[in-house]
Amino acid sequence: MRIPAEIIEEIKARNDIEEVVSSYVTLKRAGSNMMGLCPFHSEKTPSFNVSSARGIFKCFGCGSGGDVITFIMKIENLDYREAVELLAKRAGIRLPQDEEERKKGIDKRRFFQMNKDAALFFHSCFQNTEGGKAAYQYLLNRGLSRSLITHFGMGYAPDSFDALHNHLRSKGYTDAEMKTAFLCAESRKNGRTYDIFRKRVMIPIIDLTGNVIAFGGRVTDDSKPKYINTSDNPIYKKGRNIFALNFAKEGCGESLILCEGYMDVIALHGAGFSNAVACLGTAMTPEQARLIARYTKSVFISLDNDEAGKRAVDNAFNRLTEAGLEVKILGLSGAKDPDEYIKKYGKERFSQLLTGSRSWFDFKLNGILEGKDLSLTEDKVRATSEAVKLIAGFPSQSERDIYIGIASKKLDIPSAGLKNDVEFTHNKNRRAAEQDAGRKRMIQTARNGDKINPEFSKHVKAAAAEEAILGVLLRQSELIPLVQQGKIGLGEEDFITEFNRAVFSRMLDLYEEGERFDFGLLGQFFSADEMGRITDMATSRDKMTVNGETVLRDCIAVLKKEKNKNNMNVLDILEQKRKK
Repeated sequence: MRIPAEIIEEIKARNDIEEVVSSYVTLKRAGSNMMGLCPFHSEKTPSFNVSSARGIFKCFGCGSGGDVITFIMKIENLDYREAVELLAKRAGIRLPQDEEERKKGIDKRRFFQMNKDAALFFHSCFQNTEGGKAAYQYLLNRGLSRSLITHFGMGYAPDSFDALHNHLRSKGYTDAEMKTAFLCAESRKNGRTYDIFRKRVMIPIIDLTGNVIAFGGRVTDDSKPKYINTSDNPIYKKGRNIFALNFAKEGCGESLILCEGYMDVIALHGAGFSNAVACLGTAMTPEQARLIARYTKSVFISLDNDEAGKRAVDNAFNRLTEAGLEVKILGLSGAKDPDEYIKKYGKERFSQLLTGSRSWFDFKLNGILEGKDLSLTEDKVRATSEAVKLIAGFPSQSERDIYIGIASKKLDIPSAGLKNDVEFTHNKNRRAAEQDAGRKRMIQTARNGDKINPEFSKHVKAAAAEEAILGVLLRQSELIPLVQQGKIGLGEEDFITEFNRAVFSRMLDLYEEGERFDFGLLGQFFSADEMGRITDMATSRDKMTVNGETVLRDCIAVLKKEKNKNNMNVLDILEQKRKK
């Protein structure tokens, strides 16, 4: 039997790829990733790269690549099911053993619809209840416009123990379903089912495909707790979702603003900053950082200006930089959060904050110096060594020169010596990067003897377009339903090469089965070597500054043009030449 997608996700989440791989390969830190000698071919210079933040490995020497499941398949010579079982056992996860257990699974489409019905009910309560009318006025008094309230689908949970329960029962949902979705709970005293959210402004959490997956409920007075949030359940994992990314993803190519909570995000959207998002009541997770990295290259951290907020900044900064993002810190002097800052100083002043935010370098250098006594030789040497590694990572000579000047003053050492060390380290890193690029070119050249997709050399332009299409869909799986629904004109018949057609077909099948897609699920249909090629397709899009629906449509147009050329007969070709 096929293992459900949510179990595969849990297995991967609890088997960090860096930790698993390091039990077979000696890894050393190389920036945000880890490097080592590839276990799948002989080499003297490390070309085996592991990214814990992205959950993948890639060898630039032999082309092997994939996720933690693919690695175990290849290193232990196991099939997909055997590799999953090994990792499940390692993480203490019990796999479903028979069809009877599978029948107890969750119909996710039904849960999505139930949450949507709940959101519509909450929104109607703004007009249908006295408490709702007061809550609506509360939001208006906070500066939210009527259109903004509607845009975010906000609502009100009435001061009643069974209003939502009765409404959902009338729609045909069971008590068990409501409890599982954390909309209702069971009383310990009398066993009756009651509404969890009561007398609160309700904020729906919407995923990237437009499904309502959870709720945040906020009081309108000083009562506690201030917020009640949906707990993790079969359709919602707070550590794997980002609030308002469904809106922000359309205009966040340059940057995102990361806030503490829902109201900060909504206030920023209302002020014109539609690239604002927030974590969901938890410290940022690697999964959330990877999700953000799919849509932007830069993040402004604007968390609350208190002790908890400062700790959250440290955590978010580490997670985001591990995911390869440029990060800057906003200093909200005179206010505890963005909502308060905009109310006090206006949106123009907040916009100026973005321009004057602290750089990644400033933040990191301050971190290096923190806790060190520079009057002590040992501390000074350690701080200098760390600063050299930091500055050497910048590709621009002018940037390095500027940062050398800043660091030499703070460290109280001559800039000439610091510059020599920085340039030596930078050149060493550059040579290593050039070697990697050479390996990649060799792999690309070897495509002429392609064993994975032997048709590639016959249809280079079409096959390249196919790989670009698959890369976009692998990177942004929320586009898959647009393909399934016929909103983007693409089908299996449009693919020229058999291998790429098979990958496309499996992606659609997996998404249709689970209403979501996980890269690792392809491993049950493709070999470890084939997964290496699929990994290439996904990672190649990371280097592109533009992805998304527009790029997808452009690549489809190229593919269809090439397909039409291939379908031409001799008379068609002669007629085309005559017209020229």
